[in-house]
Order: sequence, then structure tokens, then C-alpha cells
Amino acid sequence: MFVTVEMVDTVRIPPWNFQRQFNEAIAEELNKKLANKVVYQVGLCICLYDITKLEDSYIFPGDGASHTKVHFRYVVFHPFLDEILVGKIKYCSQEGVHVSLGFFDDIVIPPESLQQPAKFDEAEQVWVWEYETDEGAHDLYMDQGEAIRFRVTDEVFLDTSPTGPSAAATDTPAAPGAEDAGQKKEAPYTLIGTISEPGLGLLSWWNS
Repeated sequence: MFVTVEMVDTVRIPPWNFQRQFNEAIAEELNKKLANKVVYQVGLCICLYDITKLEDSYIFPGDGASHTKVHFRYVVFHPFLDEILVGKIKYCSQEGVHVSLGFFDDIVIPPESLQQPAKFDEAEQVWVWEYETDEGAHDLYMDQGEAIRFRVTDEVFLDTSPTGPSAAATDTPAAPGAEDAGQKKEAPYTLIGTISEPGLGLLSWWNS
């Protein structure tokens, strides 16, 4: 679930931090820049693991800060495919069951990856597994806050870097709020899971 990734970056240390231990100042700047950020095709950055190499520092004209090329290892959340994880149901929607690990919320289990037969209860806004027994079908609800065990089947990275003005932009001013209403914020890193296998699903199902 967590891996260390080798990275290289140029770190700027402002003059008011020169009195500090150099490695401490470098570590603080790296964590400020990377902690809780998603790096494209790498994963969710958690914290600095260690610094492996410091190159020469430079002070450029017009800037009193030091600039140092740093080689370091960073702890990153990036589960491997087929890894089994346990989270909690954040909410359900027509798109599937949305799961949270506490520090990471962008996990979805699509309808086709639920135990079958499954249906979405519009009134309760939950997915229901219609569990067949000798006595007939029983509805098992996937309620918010329930612990759930799932297997990672896919991951989706989305490049959310800022882009330039749209080529299709016109001189016609947009109505207030119209721009925001048409845009949905997309997650830069999403995990896709499944529970359609023995031993997966709500922990309460298997512990009862």
C-alpha cells in the first residue's frame, strides 16, 4: 500500500531559514511542497523518508535564497493491483460504492463489481445485495460507515495541471456562476475496486 519513491527536485531555502539545520530546512520545504499531493503516475505523497544526496547550492542574482538540487526518497500511497484493502463506505450512488481509507477518499466500486444480484435503493441511497438462501432472498444493505474489504482492480490518474485559455473561448461574457455549474472537479488519482469474490465485501457479513 505504501512505497518509497526516488525523486529529484530543486529546493529553495529562504534567507530567514539559514540559521536552521540545512537538512531540516530542506525536509520542511519538501513536505510543504509534496505532502498530501498527488504526483501524476506516482501516487499520493505522504511524507519524506530520507535525503540521499545534496548537490551544490546556488544563490542567484536578485534572489537571496539558496537553491539546491536534492535527491530524496518519499513515502507514497500507491497500492499494487490485486492488493486487498479495508476501508469504510463513504456513500453510495448510481456510479457505485464510494470508499474511504480515512486519508484517501477517491475509491469507487462500480455496480458490475459488487456481489450479484445487486440493486440500488433510490429511497435509502444505498446498494443492496440480494443474498439467496434456502429460505429465500435477504437484502443486505451497504450502509454508510460500514467497514468493507475490497480488491484493487485498476487505477486512474488524471493530469490536473493548469492549462491555458480554451481555444474555443469567445468574447461573449459568461453569466455569473455558469462556468462553475458546468464543471465538476475530478480527482487526480482514483482507485477502482471489486467485492464480487468470496471473502470480500462488508466485514459485518462475514463476522455475523
